[in-house]
Amino acid sequence: MAEYPHRMGSQTSQLPQTSTMAIISLVSGIVSWFMLPIIGAIVAVITGHIAKRQIRESLGRLTGDGLATVGLVLGYIQLALAILSFCGVLVAILLGATPFLCAPFAVQFSIFFSSIIGN
Repeated sequence: MAEYPHRMGSQTSQLPQTSTMAIISLVSGIVSWFMLPIIGAIVAVITGHIAKRQIRESLGRLTGDGLATVGLVLGYIQLALAILSFCGVLVAILLGATPFLCAPFAVQFSIFFSSIIGN
């Protein structure tokens, strides 16, 4: 009887596995948009780069390059938005803006809020 290399339990062929770091990067990138903006984005970027390196060095044993790329993109966009928001608030504070960032908005907000509660 001939031995077949593709039979169950054979060590000659292995299916590629999805990189755990790529999955963590994708999940963290998604979570960064809904629950933990800064922390999730940082985790997504770090694990995304680790996953890409592991996949590149695995010689085909690991897959998930697309997952890592999406995690990186989500993480970097979230970090960019956080930095821009922080800079915007900082500029508004330095220019002496009110807590609502401008007085006309504060007046419109109080009118809107009083119409909602009925006072």
